[in-house]
Amino acid sequence: MAAVKLRARNAEDMAVISALLQDGLVPIGDIGLMPDGNGFVMALTRYRWERDTRERIHAGLRFEAVDKVRYRGIDRKDRGQFLSLLAISYAGDAATGVVEMQFAGGGVIRLDVGGLNCVLADFDESWPTLWTPRHDLE
Repeated sequence: MAAVKLRARNAEDMAVISALLQDGLVPIGDIGLMPDGNGFVMALTRYRWERDTRERIHAGLRFEAVDKVRYRGIDRKDRGQFLSLLAISYAGDAATGVVEMQFAGGGVIRLDVGGLNCVLADFDESWPTLWTPRHDLE
């Protein structure tokens, strides 16, 4: 099966990308603004929910037209820390909106954007994993 490459331009598109990235492992050192100050990027390893086999793959996520980034409950100085991504949502329209990324443990990254323009792209080869993420609801 080919690598995933998707673009999100609205909340429905973002929901698809969010589902693919659920339980993605994100090194805190691989999150940040691009040098041009306009793009926000994140490198992660994601569980391949779209496959019947247990696999992970490296992926990159980029948001364009980012006006402001806010962090809550995330220690950005701890460069060795890994975050577990739970969900990404978008609220807004074609001209302006807010992207919210929620992480296990209550951490949140919020992006103020000039409209949603997001790209998810897998890179490299996937590898097998013994661990399948699960969330017990109580």
